[in-house]
Amino acid sequence: MSDQLDNIYATAHQQVGRFSFDETVVRVFPDMIRRSVPGYPTIIDMIGVLAARYAQPDTSLYDLGCSLGAATTAMAALTEQQGNPVIAVDNSPAMIKQASMLLDHAGLAERVSLVEGDVAQMAFEPCSMAVLNFTLQFIPLEHRDGFIKRLAAATAPGGILVLSEKIRFEDDEENALQTELHHAFKRNNGYSDLEISQKRTALENVLIPETLADHEARLRAAGYRHIHVWFRCFNFMSLLAVR
Repeated sequence: MSDQLDNIYATAHQQVGRFSFDETVVRVFPDMIRRSVPGYPTIIDMIGVLAARYAQPDTSLYDLGCSLGAATTAMAALTEQQGNPVIAVDNSPAMIKQASMLLDHAGLAERVSLVEGDVAQMAFEPCSMAVLNFTLQFIPLEHRDGFIKRLAAATAPGGILVLSEKIRFEDDEENALQTELHHAFKRNNGYSDLEISQKRTALENVLIPETLADHEARLRAAGYRHIHVWFRCFNFMSLLAVR
């Protein structure tokens, strides 16, 4: 199931519907994200490295918007000796169902609590690390500030948030260039112009990117003391925010 090729937008759709993480997307998700997000495997690997560095005893680790559990697996693998409980949350029943099978196959079912729910509305246990790996961009703008504040309040001093996002740029020329380069990356990975165009239409008003300055301001207002850009490629970026 997880090895299927993403050809969802390969043929012309009479009407392109809103993008959602349904069973159709779940079937091709590993291929989709690998071919769509520059540096995604590196980001996943480094989330594990960051977990090994920042996980604190007697605290949980969160993967919020966990999809199929890639970041969950990375965190669990590199904190095996410490044994931190990992809580993986997603609002897609199809994602949770497949993630459960994959985590069970990896022998991580006992370490990981899978939760189907809305990360923006949930209450958080004391944690030392939370991951929002291309998740915040799908949460309505009006809910983002309160969500990050509640997450920060549950994070132990010295704990971290890894925030990976597609971003936009204030400068129109810069924004156009970075978008063009991202599309070139997708074409290089085998997507056609039709696929790129239809996927962009499907994501309109679903994925709402913000600027780096927007993210930094929100994180500082929530109480994160240090914010580092640790990864960037074109209009994709990952931040390390230390509580």
